[in-house]
Amino acid sequence: MSEPIYLLTLFMPLATIVLVFGMRFIVAIKKAKLQAEGEEAYRQIAERAVVAQEQTAAALADLQTRIIVIEKVLKQVE
Repeated sequence: MSEPIYLLTLFMPLATIVLVFGMRFIVAIKKAKLQAEGEEAYRQIAERAVVAQEQTAAALADLQTRIIVIEKVLKQVE
């Protein structure tokens, strides 16, 4: 067997193995990045929901105080 063919038969399987593991590594990295981005998006949605809930609670508290004042005025008028 000639030397170039011998080296090629050694190099090709090793290169294939390295290539497969490299591709798996790259896929794992991309998957982790996408998962982190998805978790960040869920976190931002949760933060917006909390802010909206706080605003709604504040508005309801304001309405409750106004209703109490209106009830007092109505009782005084009677």
